[in-house]
Amino acid sequence: MDHLQSMKVFVRVADLGSFARAASAMDISNAVATRHIADLEGRLGTRLLNRTTRSLSLTESGQVYLERARQILDDLEDVEQMVVARNHEPVGSLRIVAPVVFGLHNLAPVLQTYAQRYPKVIPDVTLVDRQVDLVEEGFDVGIVIARQVRSASVVTRRLTTGCMTVCATPAYLEKHGTPTRPEELLAHPCLSLPSEYWGDERVFTGPDGEVRVRPSNVIVANNTEMLRQFALLGMGIAILPSYLIGNDTTRGRLVRLLSDYRLPQVEINVAYPSRRHLPAKVRTFIDHLVEHFSQTPNHQLGEQWIKDGIAKPGAPAMNDDGSSGSLVAHSAYAEAEDEPQPVAAAARSIDGELGPKLAKPSRTRPRMPVHSPF
Repeated sequence: MDHLQSMKVFVRVADLGSFARAASAMDISNAVATRHIADLEGRLGTRLLNRTTRSLSLTESGQVYLERARQILDDLEDVEQMVVARNHEPVGSLRIVAPVVFGLHNLAPVLQTYAQRYPKVIPDVTLVDRQVDLVEEGFDVGIVIARQVRSASVVTRRLTTGCMTVCATPAYLEKHGTPTRPEELLAHPCLSLPSEYWGDERVFTGPDGEVRVRPSNVIVANNTEMLRQFALLGMGIAILPSYLIGNDTTRGRLVRLLSDYRLPQVEINVAYPSRRHLPAKVRTFIDHLVEHFSQTPNHQLGEQWIKDGIAKPGAPAMNDDGSSGSLVAHSAYAEAEDEPQPVAAAARSIDGELGPKLAKPSRTRPRMPVHSPF
């Protein structure tokens, strides 16, 4: 029989001094209560209760067992109440993992507002560009690129859609010419992520439909901030996330190219271990992430404001509904300098498209890496 249940029956019998009253209080039959005590005594190899036709009394062993059993059951109740409270009130350490560049440029504002709302939660952030298993490594939440999520043990929820932009410095374009069609990129050094991320081809959609380009002169880095630095040094033409170069284009350090063509958008998700009962700290942080990114401007609006020179560093952008959302947020010394900034100098909202239809949480396939250059 259930050892813990037998212990509970014994304590109740001792408290009430009667099998019948204990059985009634616990909504079990008198026979079941008797079997629990008999099973407990058999397992311990000693009598716990002296029984007569008129009364029950504890043996010496029963007195010792009762004292310890009360303490164990009280401790168990305390633990259960504590866990229930933690699942209802956001509290404790929240372990978050995200790709390095995306985390540096996007997570700080989210964590600031979340910490203000839930001060009992302590964020513990890890930024990595390697394969991460949320469950094995004990992370509560991960920010992942949609195409890289492959695990049956996690659930994903869409946050936003990142846009990729072709760009180069004005000096480079003056010296080497400005491409106006994707095919013309073949004449230039291409600053690119390794093929393991997006393949060897660059697929553009433009006025004449789909155009596929396979650059041969490629300078490779597995981190988009490194590619941005290459581009700022005039080493070639780069394809970078729009959120990463927003400040560079508004200040004229980089020029956006091939404005009539679009690259595939990149879906960015939040992933978390598949659980029936999420801790409150995880549930509230996921909701906070979704709320934050739902307020960023969509791709078309954000791109047009930058193209027209309207967007200024730190200026509020307008969403479709007329509300404001942060287009660019950056540090004080990034504001003051016109030279290329270190990777840690800025935190910007992504140029993303979320729209009114948020994707429902979805199950995914085996093993989930956070292995992204973003």
